Amino acid sequence: MKKNLIAIPMLLSLGAATLAGCAEPPAEPGTQPTGGEQATTGGGGSGNADFKACMVSDSGGFDDKSFNQTSHKGLTDAKDELGIETAEVESKNVSDFTKNIQSMVDADCSVVVTVGFLLADATIAAAKANPDIQFAIVDAAPEGYEDVPNLKPLEFNTAESSFLGGYLAASQSTTGKVGTFGGANIPTVTIFMDGFAQGVAYYNEQKGTDVQVIGWNAEKQDGQFVSGDNPFENVAGGKQVAEDLVRQGADILFPVAGPAGEGALQVAKASGDKVHAIWVDTDGCVSAEAYCSSLVSSVFKGMDLAVTDAIRAAYEDKWDNTPYVGTLENEGTGLSPFHEFDSKISDEVKSELEQLKADIISGAITIESQAQPQG
Repeated sequence: MKKNLIAIPMLLSLGAATLAGCAEPPAEPGTQPTGGEQATTGGGGSGNADFKACMVSDSGGFDDKSFNQTSHKGLTDAKDELGIETAEVESKNVSDFTKNIQSMVDADCSVVVTVGFLLADATIAAAKANPDIQFAIVDAAPEGYEDVPNLKPLEFNTAESSFLGGYLAASQSTTGKVGTFGGANIPTVTIFMDGFAQGVAYYNEQKGTDVQVIGWNAEKQDGQFVSGDNPFENVAGGKQVAEDLVRQGADILFPVAGPAGEGALQVAKASGDKVHAIWVDTDGCVSAEAYCSSLVSSVFKGMDLAVTDAIRAAYEDKWDNTPYVGTLENEGTGLSPFHEFDSKISDEVKSELEQLKADIISGAITIESQAQPQG
């Protein structure tokens, strides 16, 4: 059967046949631990009672409608599949990272998954200090990980899928301007913005148009970012940046800012169908369902599947520290379904997106972002 770009190849839990979004919301936010508190849950079956899989979030928490939430689903899926014990701890700020990872070490975890580029230094330090514990980190390959056999990077080449998102955004813009902004100027953010801008440029090249990208200059590697001490949690700041982009004429928004990106969704929803958005990390119509009517699509990362696979490898004693890199080819990243916008996107554009995906996979189109994973 032909694989469809827009029907996410997220075949969940070993061969399920139902097409789904990149993530499902975890347990109700009120059930999650906060700060340095731990939550430990028993396994769902008769698995190895001595094996415990654990997770440390970044400051966005496990209900961030984005990458922490999707990664957390990988932990809960592993619990259900393997019947293992799990534990988790949420971080509220950067100062929590080291102590939260240590709390999982002290909890006798067999494998510890940390979520986010910002935890890279704390994660590699913990892995070096605890060689008998396996560590995996989502969205980072800490410098020197090659010499740390118990540390596995889980990365995603979202420049590829964001290229498709940029092409799609340009095709749907009526003002000829699209906008993007980030939570911080770090590689796991700018990789999206690079791909998005390149996709818009390719659309202009193919169609003879002049759709402008506001908020990111790929050549200068500079653009719009949310302010504040915790920019990824600054929803009001994200809204402010989005409103500024709209004032400059952008009618499609591409926020790459974790929870702060919800500010852009608020702007889109309040616009009276004049402004729309493309979400990142997970299918926004699943993780942020209230905004689905404003979402053209989402650029997803299969973090749930990568996390589950890493935990399974540790559980089955098949561990290695070779980086996992999600790509269009292995379906570790891509475009989510169009949901309510499906009828608004022409068959021509849908066909072009399919061809672009094939051309990126074959190398006929070269993705230019310097932030692409090297693993």
